[in-house]
Amino acid sequence: MPELLSSMAGGFWLFLVFGMCGFFFGLILNHFLPLFLRLGPVPRGTFGWPILGETLRFLKPHPSNSLGAFLQDHCSRYGKVFKSHLFLSPTVVSCDQELNYFILQNEGKLFECSYPKPIHGILGKNSMLVAVGDTHKRLRNVALSLVTITKSKPEFLHDIETTAIRILHSWKEKSQVIFCEEARKFTFNVIVKQVLGLTPDEPQTTRILEDFLTFMRGLISLPLYIPGTPYARAVQARSRIFSTVKAIIEERKRNIGNSRKSDFLEILLTVNTLSEEEKVSFVLDSLLGGYETTSLLMAMVVHFLCQSPLALQQLKVEHQKIRSMKQKDEKLNWEDYKKMEFTQNVINEALRYGNIVKFVHRKALKDVKYRDYLIPSGWKVLPVFSAVHLDPTLHASAFQFHPWRWERQDQTCKKFTAFGGGARYCPGSELAKVEVAFFLHHLVLSFRWRSIEDDLPLAYPYVEFQKGLVLLLDHCSI
Repeated sequence: MPELLSSMAGGFWLFLVFGMCGFFFGLILNHFLPLFLRLGPVPRGTFGWPILGETLRFLKPHPSNSLGAFLQDHCSRYGKVFKSHLFLSPTVVSCDQELNYFILQNEGKLFECSYPKPIHGILGKNSMLVAVGDTHKRLRNVALSLVTITKSKPEFLHDIETTAIRILHSWKEKSQVIFCEEARKFTFNVIVKQVLGLTPDEPQTTRILEDFLTFMRGLISLPLYIPGTPYARAVQARSRIFSTVKAIIEERKRNIGNSRKSDFLEILLTVNTLSEEEKVSFVLDSLLGGYETTSLLMAMVVHFLCQSPLALQQLKVEHQKIRSMKQKDEKLNWEDYKKMEFTQNVINEALRYGNIVKFVHRKALKDVKYRDYLIPSGWKVLPVFSAVHLDPTLHASAFQFHPWRWERQDQTCKKFTAFGGGARYCPGSELAKVEVAFFLHHLVLSFRWRSIEDDLPLAYPYVEFQKGLVLLLDHCSI
């Protein structure tokens, strides 16, 4: 037995030595030599460990309203643009506002969306989040048209408000809530109603939610497809959601013309530019986009308002004024939403300061000369949004939650990319803001709250509150 262990250990170290040699030889052959021949300087930096590179350090959890140790260290040593080896690929990391904007504006020309293969495995090849080229363009055009139609429908706004009131009514006898759970419940019920026309009480809604929770846990897990792992369970959960949605689509198609529903699905069935598989993937993307990121934005807003009594008070005054101009039980409308100007400032500041999306994955389609350095063809490129959002040279008091900055700052400027940019700008960004604004309207008029735990939003890189953001509640009246 000792000899066997010794032999195994020796074999392992031999394998490791040959692996390291092969890694460095491949690196020189495939990257350094072509660069040398092209005589183009790449940004300064380091590739770190063989194979893994610096990925583990890059992904080390840290508060989402901070740069994290990795970026702080590398930016101080190499500047705002540097090279590394991340996600099994040589990489150019950009913490520079101008380069980030350049990358986003040249989607499909010089750069292309390039998420790691395990993400493709769990989202599916037809997902708008990973699709490129004409496929992405077709899916995005459908998304934009659906959002435009939805915004104009009073039913959409009524459903949001009704769902918010129902969630807050369930708090009536409670002294505390786990807010992240409540926010997810709210956003899931809203998006399932808008996309599939399902109410919270229907069995299909419960089944989809259970699978969706499994799906989300696997999306941020170690990508090992071994039975029983979160990743494997997530792939299986996606398959079940896919089957459920496909069955709903088939049922709706049989009853087309007789249905009185006015949801995404009813409109989607009339779209001829998408295949059946793409339509099902589109529904899954809509559920994902309307569920997790919107609920996290809600949690960010509530968390930061706990720390800013002045902002909370001004927010409450704004909503009291809106409510005073309406009849009892009169529903909110689009004009009311447009009056929520300080609410918009709070939401934008939570997006800037909280950084729900830290970075995105891109790949250089050809050699790109930018300023005085080269981004080689085939290299991964990571525009880091959080670094720009927290840059003190771009935002005064960058590491403070200060909604009033948005009274002067344009939310469409280069230094604010909370919803991405260019051809992949999030088509549902406005709908997410409406949901948060309407929920806040009833929350600030019905409750006072404070957090009981020192629970910060942490980037993993996906952001989450480890303890779920526990809130102590007090009822209040207008």
